[in-house]
Amino acid sequence: MTRLWNEPADFADEMIDGFVAANERYVRRVPGGVVRSTVSPAGQVAVVVGGGSGHYPAFGGLVGPGLAHGAAMGNLFASPSTQQVYSVAKAADNGGGVFFSYGNYAGDVLNFDAAQERLRAEGIACETVTVTDDIVSATPADKHNRRGIAGDLTVFRIAAAAAEAGADLAEVSRLARLANERTRSFGVAFTGCTLPGAVEPLFTVPEGRMAIGLGIHGEPGIDETDIPTADGLAELLVERLLAEVPDGVEVAGARVVPILNGLGSLKYEEMFVVYRRIAQLLTDAGLELVDPHVGEYCTSFDMAGTSLTLFWLAGAGEESELAPLWDAPVDTPAYRRGSVAPQQRVLVTDATADLVAEIPDADEASRAAAQTVLAAVRTIVDTVDTHVDELGRIDAIAGDGDHGIGMQRGSHAALAAATAAVDAGAGARTTLARAADAWADKAGGTSGALWGVILNAVAAKLADEGRPDAAAVAAGVAAGSRGVTDYGKAEVGDKTLVDALVPFSTTLTGAVDSGAGLTDAWRAAADAATRAAARTAELLPRMGRARTHGQNSVGTPDPGAISLALIVTAIAETLAAETRATDDNEKESANA
Repeated sequence: MTRLWNEPADFADEMIDGFVAANERYVRRVPGGVVRSTVSPAGQVAVVVGGGSGHYPAFGGLVGPGLAHGAAMGNLFASPSTQQVYSVAKAADNGGGVFFSYGNYAGDVLNFDAAQERLRAEGIACETVTVTDDIVSATPADKHNRRGIAGDLTVFRIAAAAAEAGADLAEVSRLARLANERTRSFGVAFTGCTLPGAVEPLFTVPEGRMAIGLGIHGEPGIDETDIPTADGLAELLVERLLAEVPDGVEVAGARVVPILNGLGSLKYEEMFVVYRRIAQLLTDAGLELVDPHVGEYCTSFDMAGTSLTLFWLAGAGEESELAPLWDAPVDTPAYRRGSVAPQQRVLVTDATADLVAEIPDADEASRAAAQTVLAAVRTIVDTVDTHVDELGRIDAIAGDGDHGIGMQRGSHAALAAATAAVDAGAGARTTLARAADAWADKAGGTSGALWGVILNAVAAKLADEGRPDAAAVAAGVAAGSRGVTDYGKAEVGDKTLVDALVPFSTTLTGAVDSGAGLTDAWRAAADAATRAAARTAELLPRMGRARTHGQNSVGTPDPGAISLALIVTAIAETLAAETRATDDNEKESANA
């Protein structure tokens, strides 16, 4: 269990602040994460890594000379937002382009790709290699869809060593792809992890049993068995990994880096007992073991478990271009190899400040509509708070169990931003746009990105003058639906939020086009979304984290579809109440 926190929602930010305070020799705080506090050569490729917090030393602990130039650090188990990734990359850029690398998870891909597009539009060259080392998360034929776990370290280190050696962006990317292709991992767990403030762990393993092949966020594994002896576990890990050797590599005589990674609360002494047998088995298989690693490199908060990674430097007789890069010195807060020369500190002359954009002018009608927007956002918060535990439970069936927490973070941030905008006299468009950006930035992850797209699309169809009509709202929802499918690539039937969003939008537009008022049209659309969300229970997921173990979710609806249906249903009542209040005010004015 997790014992020490202040306010759970503030945990990640406070953790990063403390991490920086303890490691100013290596890192400095920037919006969205950390970058090196030491000077990097002009023109050097900047290696930017990242992902959700809760995996220390990944990702901030790997920033420093010889390794990453920056780390975008999202909330606990949630990908960093697009703005966070962009901010860190801008701060890390040395003029040689930015190389991104991170574990292959849907939210990370969405947000890093969006930041990459933004940087490219500004003339900053960028390339990306996602880490796909977890052998149980997809078949060899579909390995580009695998998730990244402890193999992050090998890909990050090779890319960073190449950058330090002066390689250009294309060469850094090529070598990182090679490192990823030569990396395979397999993990087990004995207990789940518990996030700060949570009453229950994200998942549980029965006493005396071991989950095989689960993900670092608690995604279900492929099997469960009695806990073996230390030697039995070593034999399982080695057997699974030697059954899938990278293409073109002969096992006998090959050079391999073994990395036994602790997932959070497994003791080092236990891992050493396991590694003793791993080393025997790998040596007996004819492998030359190079620079063995036993420790914590990519954890899962307080999960009890371990994973084995094999990084194949070279096959028998192969001249390795990876080996010299692996030998390059590294000096970071949590990972050190060799000897790095003293580094000059960055001179920070201007403190980073949050710039508050000016509130555009708005007329009285739009400010009144902004109050309706604020009421709708407050309804979203109340709805999410009411159902947060159930949304987490549904998500834990075949995902990582944090959907409710992520929706809670995002909606509360949206409410704070919308309240501030209304207090400053903003109109409907600005109020909703501020809420959308705050949601995406604070929530991170897939749901944060997608709700940011939806709300911004609706905001774009509103205005800061006049009161929006039903047609404008329906057009905004339709634009949001198209934006989500374009951005996230999911389609109806993939068991995602889209399965409820598309019927909601289609029904809303049809009702408005038929002459219905917004409240009646919204109610009809909410009913359609609710029915569609319930039907997702029988679908197999084809997108997101649940895709790899989709059979587990059959019989359980998609949490994203359910949360959308709950929200739009609650907003229908808010719209009805606002409409009644407006009508009453108009009658009073007429009588006066």
